[in-house]
Amino acid sequence: MNDTTPSRRQILKVAASTGLAALGAPALAQSIAFSPNARYPDPAVQILDPSFARYRIYSSTLEQVATGMRWAEGPVYFPGDNGAPGHVLVSDIPNNRIMKFDEKTGAFTVFRSPSNWANGNTRDRQGRLLTCEHSVTRRVVRTEKDGKITVLADRFEGKRLNAPNDIVVKSDDSVWFTDPLFGINGEWEGFKAKPEQATTNVYRIDPNGQITAVITDIVNPNGLAFSPDEKKLYVVEWKGTPNRSIWAFDVNPDGSVSNKTKLIDAADQGALDGFRVDRDGNLWCGWGSNGALQAEPSDVGGRKVFQLKGRPEDLDGVMVFNPAGKPLAHIRLPERCANLCWGGPKNNRLYMASCHSLYAMHFEAHGAT
Repeated sequence: MNDTTPSRRQILKVAASTGLAALGAPALAQSIAFSPNARYPDPAVQILDPSFARYRIYSSTLEQVATGMRWAEGPVYFPGDNGAPGHVLVSDIPNNRIMKFDEKTGAFTVFRSPSNWANGNTRDRQGRLLTCEHSVTRRVVRTEKDGKITVLADRFEGKRLNAPNDIVVKSDDSVWFTDPLFGINGEWEGFKAKPEQATTNVYRIDPNGQITAVITDIVNPNGLAFSPDEKKLYVVEWKGTPNRSIWAFDVNPDGSVSNKTKLIDAADQGALDGFRVDRDGNLWCGWGSNGALQAEPSDVGGRKVFQLKGRPEDLDGVMVFNPAGKPLAHIRLPERCANLCWGGPKNNRLYMASCHSLYAMHFEAHGAT
């Protein structure tokens, strides 16, 4: 099924959301000043377990490669030809666009606008872009090599999806995605709408187009990824437990999953979001404050203010865990990291989508896919 023509209702909603977009006015966003660290090794990498030391590159430092977004999400890397530098696509959800960072030129440009509030992105095994459009259209789409859009999923059992969020592709070409409520909960990342699905699910799209709800008992599933051997599926539960968590499932030969086990618990006000896995099975997780407030107000300038629990500046960045869920390292960023991907010609450059900016750093680790 090819779909390149939005409905009149969708066009009107897009125009309303972008204000003067019809007149060609650019979307406004905030740029964040960044001062790189001149010292080797970069103190942004905090080693929590000695086993992580082999992944740190002594002379690699944190870089801000782009800024000027409102809420950066869903980065995906596309390699260049014959080992040449490639490019990163990253969603800027409130601005209803996908941005493109070019590794060779350093240019940061608009790739797609409007994007139907695109959130998660990934590449399929044929090198095509897969995107979760998580508001208004509420669908999973594939961008063909000629630029046409193919709709992979927009309904399940005759009812509209909630708000497709994050997406991965298995080696058998099946597409797996999460479907929480975030894109229809309010007006910031799209438009508020009533959910039609009774639960928030993880779905599998088989190569023949059949859609199956693989997991139905997680409240607002978010990021997801497979272990390198694809015997495990990891899924973030955004809500429904005392803390945000990553659950591990055994992946069965028939595509079902079983043996739900909590792998990581984001205690101490930590907020899990998107994550990726390296070839050794370590989980590199977007991290930051969950926004929880203190139970009692504090006196601030004569006012009673309910302040955040903990210090967000101590949480922002990327947490790395081994396959058993043991913390290995914290990569500190000046902004909360929502999602990340591996890239670069050697697949050892970690790109981190963090609020207003896209950061990058090289490691002696490589993405699992």
